[in-house]
Amino acid sequence: MTEVPGGIDPQEVNAPEHLWAAPTVYRDDLFAGRTLLVSGGGSGIGRAVALLCARLGGEVVICGRTQEKLDAVVGFARERGARMHGFAANVRDADAVDALYGRIADEVGVPDIVINNAGGQFPGEAIDFSPNGWNAVVQNNLNGTWFMMQRAARGWRDAGRGGAIVNVVVVTERGMPGVAHTVAARAGIIGAVRTVAVEWAPLDIRINCVAPGLTATEGLEVYPPEAQREFPRANPMKRPGTPMEIAEACVYLAAPSSTFITGEVLTVDGGGRMWGELWTHGRPDWYA
Repeated sequence: MTEVPGGIDPQEVNAPEHLWAAPTVYRDDLFAGRTLLVSGGGSGIGRAVALLCARLGGEVVICGRTQEKLDAVVGFARERGARMHGFAANVRDADAVDALYGRIADEVGVPDIVINNAGGQFPGEAIDFSPNGWNAVVQNNLNGTWFMMQRAARGWRDAGRGGAIVNVVVVTERGMPGVAHTVAARAGIIGAVRTVAVEWAPLDIRINCVAPGLTATEGLEVYPPEAQREFPRANPMKRPGTPMEIAEACVYLAAPSSTFITGEVLTVDGGGRMWGELWTHGRPDWYA
């Protein structure tokens, strides 16, 4: 992989040991007595969020499609005295999501907070996306997130209690050439969030989004070298964010720090909306 700008080593900032030891602005018992569900918790931003929530005293459930990845994170956290569980589930399947929530309720307890991070995409020219490629990304990022949101809300409604949801999306205002499918899907989630924030307020449910810009996760490796060479121009700070920086933003919206915030999108992109270019499939000659 091309060297990441800003002196950030993706391997280092994604290492569980680094995430566990990284300084945080939050107190150690912030989530004491709270149960949190983090989707896509086996790697990248999701793992960073899960480990931070565990450090802050929460009982954390992570889900993802690969049990082996989940087990590695759970084992790491438990070795350090944290309470964490890993349940494999495909969030794109509404029945699987329903079964996941049922299992969590039976074995851990109804989650107080849900952080939806599961998702994924591949770079390419939009004009060449196949129907299957488009549908796979939309199913994962739009439908999967929606199923998790809706099932959480139904559970809280039926239990007569409130809760908080945070969705990890992408910056959509300017578009992002090379990943039109994920921008479309995440924009759909943002629109849904702004709508159900009003519908679900009587249920004492808050729902918000965190929109990361370029972030130094393992996922950067899927982008071609010509795209990676352009990464220093993605924002005025000329570096990617770190998983820990995104995790702290998620915690802010999940914690009592944001009890009067709902229906919002917190952008964490180093100022990329103001200045910068992010060509995920490489800069076309037209724009050279």
